[in-house]
Amino acid sequence: MTDFSSAIPIDRICYNEQGLVPAIVQDYLDGTVLMMAWMSSESLQKTLETGETWFWSRSRQELWHKGETSGHLQKVKAVRYDCDSDALLITVEQLGDIACHTGERSCFHQVEGTKTPPPADTLSGLYEVICDRRDRPQVESYTCKLIAGGDNKILKKIGEEAAEVVMACKDDDPSDIASEVADLFYHTLVALAYHNADVKEVYKKLQERKR
Repeated sequence: MTDFSSAIPIDRICYNEQGLVPAIVQDYLDGTVLMMAWMSSESLQKTLETGETWFWSRSRQELWHKGETSGHLQKVKAVRYDCDSDALLITVEQLGDIACHTGERSCFHQVEGTKTPPPADTLSGLYEVICDRRDRPQVESYTCKLIAGGDNKILKKIGEEAAEVVMACKDDDPSDIASEVADLFYHTLVALAYHNADVKEVYKKLQERKR
């Protein structure tokens, strides 16, 4: 268990008249905003000491340990406070990949009366679109045509794009390098989706390489 008790100076946090401070919870891998809840000084202290999120329930007037009942605990990775010291940002590993009591991954899933996944980083957003094309094919979609071609077509494109990256680097053209790497990333994401490999597992491996 990681002790975050020295991560932020609790006595510097500016609480409102109810003694609470808003806390935004964000996925540590892809940046998705998972939820917003209120913290008291006591719940913040418990969060820092236990490495799991604790909040203050305004309706029940008591502390609540996120995921204690559902099992969807939030393992704290970092805690930050804003420039006015009156809001918190907590990055977490969300167990079960569900933060909302409705069963959705994020509480911020409603857009104009429909359910839509909240925005994450660019790669995750693109991966979601690719998975949607895989599950709900569209006739004119290039992604769907790649997936329909299976490994032979997808892996051939990855090989071609990898070679293009090498050539762009040899030419030392930053714009071409960025373009070719984008193509390589895209086709690699198609391969991940085709084989039902989650891009978040890639992020976890990249986290391990932060040495």
